[in-house]
Amino acid sequence: MRPGTTKGKESILNDVDFELELIHRDEINVAYILGLLAKLNGAPPDEQQQKAILDMLTSEATLRSKRELIQKFITENLPHLPDPDTVPQAFEDYWAQEQQNALETIRREEQLDPEKLQALLSTYLFTERKPLSTDVIDMVEVKPRILERKTVYERVVNRLLGYVDTFINGMGARP
Repeated sequence: MRPGTTKGKESILNDVDFELELIHRDEINVAYILGLLAKLNGAPPDEQQQKAILDMLTSEATLRSKRELIQKFITENLPHLPDPDTVPQAFEDYWAQEQQNALETIRREEQLDPEKLQALLSTYLFTERKPLSTDVIDMVEVKPRILERKTVYERVVNRLLGYVDTFINGMGARP
């Protein structure tokens, strides 16, 4: 374009979008994995398909914490399901039981008040903010000494955040 020759004309360069999407990435969530498991359940046992599903779990950051539990579901529960259509409900039941067991283990090992624990988790899930140290220490049934409180707070909060990451975050909509 020469200066002075574009009277009344606008350059189309401002309208051109140079942004290219170089990598197309499908969202892999638990619903997608359940679909694959249903297909796997209807077919004869195939180690390669199971390995491919487990590799997907490893490659997706939001599913890494769930890998061990999904692998356990594949090995222990999937072979016993008679119909591929029952996979989502069987997984829901399995996941709810594992979730309850994990929370009970944390509660028992850390000696936490069950009602306060539920309230703290509900508040965290609503606000997505780390709980205050006073709230966590108040939840502990055997109060730690002053010098131990920071350690106890960090340990309990890390376990609860790990629980949320494993059982709640990244679950996605299920079919």
